Amino acid sequence: MSGKVGGGRRGAAPAADPLPVSESLLPIPETLGNVLPAPLPRGTVAVVSGARSLALSMVAAVTGEGGHAAIVGHPDAGLLAAVEMGADLSRIAVVPDPGSDPVEVAAVLMDGMDMVVLGLGGRSVPATRARAVVARARQKGCTLLVTDGDWQGASARLDARVCGYEITGRARPGFGRIAKVQLTYSVSGRVVNGRAGPTPVAQ
Repeated sequence: MSGKVGGGRRGAAPAADPLPVSESLLPIPETLGNVLPAPLPRGTVAVVSGARSLALSMVAAVTGEGGHAAIVGHPDAGLLAAVEMGADLSRIAVVPDPGSDPVEVAAVLMDGMDMVVLGLGGRSVPATRARAVVARARQKGCTLLVTDGDWQGASARLDARVCGYEITGRARPGFGRIAKVQLTYSVSGRVVNGRAGPTPVAQ
């Protein structure tokens, strides 16, 4: 039985038939609700940059709704933070060291996953290599989030930058606990309408 969100119905439909909207879109975190006009379509390849919490929050949204995700090439993935965002660790596969070809590892993991987060380690994937992986992502209905590198021809680009903090328990300057981090998101690409906006994120 497929572990994908809506997987039972997806498997029964011919590949050429369009998926119902509820099954062709992935859940997104609430923090992106005012930034993205709609959830990313399945099979999207998106470059994610800036604050690491952005990719983790998307993993949390997917696994929290019963989907499966893989994190490739992130030895310090920050799973505790993902759990605090609502992630289900039993639905996350982690490959901290994918070897010399992390792109191939990510492509293999697309079979059975709703989302794969791929850390490129500073690499750039050329269009010739990217096309084959994009085709597989679409075929499998798996969204690929690329971090720490570039993916030529990516259909979406998402960026999150820290723009402020909310401090609690501050007795004097320089002391206190960070209760919230304020992030500014920006998105662009073929599958989204470019927009930006600040969103407070609890830490």
